[in-house]
Amino acid sequence: MTRFSLMAVLATLALAGAAHAQNLTWRFDWQGGGGYSLRGALAFDAAMAERDVVVAEDVDCFVIEGFRDGAPIGRWALGMLTEDTTWRLTFHPQRDAFAVYGPDALMPQAWNMDGFGTDCGAGGFGFNIGNAAQDLCLDGRLLQMSQVAPDRPFPAQRDDAYRFPSDACRAPMLMGAFSPVPKEPPHVR
Repeated sequence: MTRFSLMAVLATLALAGAAHAQNLTWRFDWQGGGGYSLRGALAFDAAMAERDVVVAEDVDCFVIEGFRDGAPIGRWALGMLTEDTTWRLTFHPQRDAFAVYGPDALMPQAWNMDGFGTDCGAGGFGFNIGNAAQDLCLDGRLLQMSQVAPDRPFPAQRDDAYRFPSDACRAPMLMGAFSPVPKEPPHVR
């Protein structure tokens, strides 16, 4: 790698770090039924704070941790997202609140959990707000005891001092596939 190429890569990484530093963060606590609760946080670019709605694709960092009677039962973070993960998020930064069920939001939240509550996976954890309830999924099954009314408000609180775990943020674009020197074509026999 030439000195110029190395400097270009370092400059790109520095800009990525600077962009990440401009995120705003909200933390939240949710109380469900049956002694179940959830806490977590989300962060996104400060430029989006003036929007009415921020959606899943806008979020840079996200984590949830579930509890029953104060004991940890599971967690899910944005770094665990795969092509098969149910991931829908609707947040209103101007209101400091997540969208809840209503005529304009039939299933506004699906955090590693579909509307049936069965796709959080073996050993998995998820949360959902749909037409039936706000509820949790654990180990691939719906926790019916966790359910509360689907239209119950779900506030969040600005907390830019919150520190995310390492798997909660989208990874910066990797430069591993970048090669300043063209590869030789494969030999043909």
